[in-house]
Amino acid sequence: MDPETAGGAVERHLIRYSGRAAFTPEVITRAAGTSVFTESGRELLDFTSGQMSAILGHSHPEIVATVREQVAYLDHLHSGMLSRPVIDLTRRLAETLPDPLEKALLLTTGAEANEAAVRMAKLVTGRHEIVSFARSWHGMTQAAANATYSAGRKGYGPAAPGNFALPVPDRFHPDIVDAEGVLDWRRQLDLGFDLIDAQSVGSLAACLVEPILSSGGVIELPPGYLAALARKCRERDMLLILDEAQTGLCRTGDWYAFEHEGVVPDILTLSKTLGAGLPLAAVLTSPEIEQRAYDRGFLFFTTHASDPLPAAVGNTVLDVLVRDHLDKRARELGTALRGQLDELATRHEVVGDARGRGLLLGMELVGDQVLGAGGADRIGAAVTRRCFELGLHMNIVQLPGMGGTFRIAPPLTASDDEIARGVAILDQALTDAVRGS
Repeated sequence: MDPETAGGAVERHLIRYSGRAAFTPEVITRAAGTSVFTESGRELLDFTSGQMSAILGHSHPEIVATVREQVAYLDHLHSGMLSRPVIDLTRRLAETLPDPLEKALLLTTGAEANEAAVRMAKLVTGRHEIVSFARSWHGMTQAAANATYSAGRKGYGPAAPGNFALPVPDRFHPDIVDAEGVLDWRRQLDLGFDLIDAQSVGSLAACLVEPILSSGGVIELPPGYLAALARKCRERDMLLILDEAQTGLCRTGDWYAFEHEGVVPDILTLSKTLGAGLPLAAVLTSPEIEQRAYDRGFLFFTTHASDPLPAAVGNTVLDVLVRDHLDKRARELGTALRGQLDELATRHEVVGDARGRGLLLGMELVGDQVLGAGGADRIGAAVTRRCFELGLHMNIVQLPGMGGTFRIAPPLTASDDEIARGVAILDQALTDAVRGS
């Protein structure tokens, strides 16, 4: 299909599901490693790992081999039936985690995992109120969307009662500061819960948060914040649910981002990175919570719960992560990439901040200060477009009043040369976009 015909088919038949964001201007025909390839034969470095998921790169040979082998004899079963890949993966996931996270439910997407986690928390606590960050993203299905504040709330009618937003501890945009002008996150957290307590009807069930907010602008929680948040939950007999869709399984340089703070959640949700690009998610919790849920008749029966094909892929993902020490690789590559982004910030006035951990990094543009009102949106779109033209796929988060933040998350298998090439393209795109603005 030629580009003109492809464009006509897209215009005629596809529902546009990304808000105001446009589809990429070229059709992708294949992907391998850190690159995707278009119908016109162009190669694009993929600094988004697909949908922030393909931590082993695209078409990893061992993933390909697992899919080919598994699909030939056992791909899908009734959700009440168990298979060896499912049993093995639940055991192996538990072995990567601290006690008491020993019980697992395998699902398909991050939104689905968060639905199950919230449903479980409500059942075992007998309460219904859920707290999450004001720039959170947990999914677009019912409970997940109710706990999502960064986008998608307007125009869909009333949200479920009992969902509360907690201020984001953003050190680059501090809203409550100490005498030195630095974010006073302890006071912010206290005030946030003062407001939640005032609104609560006495039915606080859980706090659902990301340890690093991704769609919220790649915001890393300040040291000590997660432990303080866990104490707030314990004081109110709430469960702490951590959504590690994008941070779990080595991306941040630790197997799980919560390990960095020594905090163990009551419930953990995984997705994206667990399937390395295939639809696989998990909910993990303690035997005690699982028993309470079971005793109360916990029901989360879906068509693709405990499917053997994605579970087999998950086992292969764990094999590669362990064998190739990809937690260490993410730390090393992330340190190098962060240093290169910091260097860009010294040379480009529109780059306000570089942040993040491991290979989940953010680079915030501050175009409004440089180019006037609306400058961040304009320059963000221009840099994204120019990167694409030069051979680099980038994703930018644009939040009202927050400028634009690139989410930079190449595969953990990317080479040093690929990282350097991507940064060089970004450097050129920044220069060209500012010159053309």
